[in-house]
Order: sequence, then structure tokens, then C-alpha cells
Amino acid sequence: MSGLLHAAVTEYAARLAPDVASVVDRARALVPAVAQRLAENGIGAEVAGDALASRLSSIPVLSKDDVLAHQLADPPFGGLVAPGAVIRRVFQSPGPLYEPQLDGADPWRWAPALQAAGMGADDLVLNCFGYHLSPAGAMFEEGALALGARVLPGGIGNQDLQARAIADLGVTAYTGLPSYLKAIVDRFDTLGLEPSRWTLQRALVTAEPLPDSLRAALRERVETVLMAYGTAEAGLIGYETSAGDGLVPAPGVLVQVCDLDTGMPVTEGEGQVVVTLLRPEYPVIRFGTGDLSAWTLGPDGSLRLAGVLGRVGAAVKVRGMFLHPRQAAAVMAGMPGVAAYRFVIDRVDHRDELRCEIVPADGVTAGREPGRGRCGSGGLGCALVPRWCR
Repeated sequence: MSGLLHAAVTEYAARLAPDVASVVDRARALVPAVAQRLAENGIGAEVAGDALASRLSSIPVLSKDDVLAHQLADPPFGGLVAPGAVIRRVFQSPGPLYEPQLDGADPWRWAPALQAAGMGADDLVLNCFGYHLSPAGAMFEEGALALGARVLPGGIGNQDLQARAIADLGVTAYTGLPSYLKAIVDRFDTLGLEPSRWTLQRALVTAEPLPDSLRAALRERVETVLMAYGTAEAGLIGYETSAGDGLVPAPGVLVQVCDLDTGMPVTEGEGQVVVTLLRPEYPVIRFGTGDLSAWTLGPDGSLRLAGVLGRVGAAVKVRGMFLHPRQAAAVMAGMPGVAAYRFVIDRVDHRDELRCEIVPADGVTAGREPGRGRCGSGGLGCALVPRWCR
């Protein structure tokens, strides 16, 4: 398969090369920071067309920490948004990083993934991503509205009301975490609602693993459950068209899998997912998502991503939100009675659990029952467990 895979990756890059060159050429005229970054890497204004597209791979990968540094130096967006660009909303993601919502329909390009899951104008979509600060809720709402669907902005929490809304309103589709969909199914049954009033038959899930066992459990109640992959900075990156057959690269973005040491694109093996947005007023070029993946081929021989296979760096994801070591350190700084600590993430019944294990300071007696704190990411509770760290 290696020869076929190499050919598919090469053809994909060549097909997008004219669009990549056009967008980057326009972006360097609009955004001084882009022109400076290109020039610093030996790509002057005279480099254009296919040469420009091919030489982009020599530019070092832009990490989340790099973006944060740029934003601190040149707030709020690090000089990466073109002057005069119409910004409808501003979001804050863990870091904190600030992301703009640009003008236009479906600016994060999630509509193709929703459509692949069978959603359209006849659907009422229960959107169970958060609407506060982070962009996920708005991302999926914009995608659903672009398809003509109606949206029930469920957010996170109030599962009793969300389950009742499915029965009362005839909700037909869902966007959110796969574990949260399972929780809603369980709550619907716990409330004793009439099974015939369960109308939800299409789901697009993301931001968490979707193991075969969880997909099978959800499929007992939801006919179509497909997975997609994206980030706050890049929007949609890849999406399933059939269960378990890999992720189709999304439109409007160049996706590369890059060697962790050199940053150069690879056609085989694992590497970091690196993206370039094809939007000149917000030219995110060679952005490293921090996610590991690999190229594969679908049943029809088309190019696919193998899904998220791991993470690069120290940040981890808990219930769809990133947790950075500096955030944990900030929470624990100066906490009395703690000599050492570590945060542990477990997955219990398809649900992330975040636990803080502590070493009590000399002279401090830990209680026998775990305490409850407000630690970590997304307001998750964490148990304070008296246990020696190893």
C-alpha cells in the first residue's frame, strides 16, 4: 500500500498547491506578519506559484505556544488577522488563546461533516458544545445553519431538560462529545420517557475518542454516529463519511502530517497534524495542532487521516478541553498542606475523569474521604486523594 499511499498524498498536495499559493500570496500583501515570516525563511516576494506552495514546507511549524507569544506581543490576535477583516465574535480558548470568528456563512467549514452524517434542512440539531468563551458551540451552530437546519443550543449540562427537549420537540440530530450523547441517552431512560419519543437518529461527535464499543452502544439508539476532527484555530480538519474508515481531509485547509523532528511533510508513519488555512484575511500558515495522526487510504482508495493517535507536548485534552501544565501549576500554587501533586486522567465508562493526587506536607493529616476541588480545565471537579506520587 505504501506506493499507493505516497501517490495519494502527493496528488492531494499538488491539487491544493494553486489555491495555497494564491492565498499565501494575497495574505502576505494583507498581513505584514505573514510577509515577515516568509522573508525570515528565505521566501521573498519574487517567489510565487508552485514554487511558493512547495517552499512553504520549509517554514518551521507554528505551535500553540508560538501563537500565544505572538498574541502577547501583538494583542489580540498576534498580527495574524488582516486589517479591515470583519470579525463577528471573539473567543477565548485554554491558554488563553484568542480566536476570531470571521464574517460569512460557516466560517469554520463544519457543514460538510454534518452533511456526511446525514444532516440537512429538515433537522433540528441539539448542539451540546459550550457557547461560553470557547468557539465550539458557535462552530457547529454555524455549520448547521449553513445547511438550513434549526439548532437547539443545548450547551453542556441540564441533561434532564435536554432529554425532555428530544421528546417534546422531536430533535433529530446531535453535535457534541460522544460520552455526552451516551449520558443523554441514559438520562432519557432514567426519566422514564416513552421510547417512541426518542427521535434523535443522526450524530456528529468530536473532541473525544470514539472507540468501537462506544460507537456500538450509541448505534443502539442513534442510526448514524460519525466522527470528525478539528481545532479552535483551524475549524474542521477531517471527517468520516462512513464509520471507522478514516477522516476525509476537509475543504478550505491544507492538511499535512509532519515529521516531529524536521517538521517536513511525510507520506507514511505517524507525525504531527499541521494545517494551513486557505483564507487570506486570517492566514494561519503551517500551524501545528499538537495532534498525532497518519495518512491512510479509505475503502475506495481515497486519502484519509487515521484519526487522532496521540499528542505532541505536555498539554492533554479532558472532556474536549485542553489542560496545560501551567494551568495545573497555577491552581496548585500556594495551596496549603501540599508537598507535591500530580494530575491523573482516567477514562471510566467512556468518560474522562480528572483526579489530583497529593502528597501531604509534613504535619498535615489527610482526611479519609476524598475532598472535592475546582481544578483543571473546563471547571471539572477533581478528587484530592492522599497518595504518594511516584
